[in-house]
Amino acid sequence: MWYVYVIKSEEKNWKYVDHSSNLKERINQHNAGKTSATRNYRPFKLVSYIDVNSEEKAINLEKYLKSGSGIAWMNKRLVD
Repeated sequence: MWYVYVIKSEEKNWKYVDHSSNLKERINQHNAGKTSATRNYRPFKLVSYIDVNSEEKAINLEKYLKSGSGIAWMNKRLVD
């Protein structure tokens, strides 16, 4: 199982979308500062996630959620 997830900084108005096969471990990595793209925005809370059957689907969904229409859909349907 693969997960596409959205995390939100608890201190700054900043969201991050990514994918992983181990969601819990990946969130812990973000909060521990082990991911350079998110290090300066810690701590994070998990806002939403979607599970899919393959890494290919996870990558495609992540790409969509980072596109203009995907951001709009995500903000309307997944994120407060």
